[in-house]
Amino acid sequence: MTVPDKLFQHITRVEDFAFDGRVAKVFDDMVSRSVPFYNEIQRLQADLIMDFLPEESGVVCDLGCSTGTTLEHLTRHPRCPNKALFMGFDNSEPMLDKARSKLSVPIASGQVELRLGDLSCLNALPECHVVILNWALQFVRPMDREGLLKTIFQALKPGGILLLSEKILAQDPLLNRLYIDHYLRFKKSQSGYSDEENQRKREALENVLIPYRLDENMALLERAGFTHNDTYFQWFNFVCMIALR
Repeated sequence: MTVPDKLFQHITRVEDFAFDGRVAKVFDDMVSRSVPFYNEIQRLQADLIMDFLPEESGVVCDLGCSTGTTLEHLTRHPRCPNKALFMGFDNSEPMLDKARSKLSVPIASGQVELRLGDLSCLNALPECHVVILNWALQFVRPMDREGLLKTIFQALKPGGILLLSEKILAQDPLLNRLYIDHYLRFKKSQSGYSDEENQRKREALENVLIPYRLDENMALLERAGFTHNDTYFQWFNFVCMIALR
């Protein structure tokens, strides 16, 4: 059962956003209401990933897997190979607890593994065909982002892919303001968040979520070794990128 997100309705003091037990409890509702076209992006990603998984011994790593929604979509995909392994990494034990509950059946069968891990200091990843970074790189300290992408590049098999979804800054300040305004309207009119909730959440995220411009993200990918990069979805300041190993 999805718990409604009322986290920022009645708080009296805004603190830095953290993926703690309070957030984990309402996260599924929060992310589906905060990310435009969230369900469609999950569908697009799952379809893309199946194109890159072999019938035997395919491995997918979801970095910042949160409550396991993406992994759940993948394991239920009609083209999912029976012997594929899905590995989720997250630095929040409360989020992983929710994922363990959601994915109890595929975990029991050995199809899914969940690991506690900080993306800022992942030394290595298992050899894999697909890596997913859904709105997670933006929470990694800027000084650690290139290192993480290099770790991903080294783990991917030739022909493998990284799917990177991020909230970005527009290159032009006027357009950036326009996109943010449209996003706030989306959250108020379509998602039901009040102006007060939106403002409190923005303050909580201010020192935690640090977005880059699209060209900065692409440059990071290139420095990590990825030379075949593109966007496959964009809604104002939300972008999904694909990088081929």
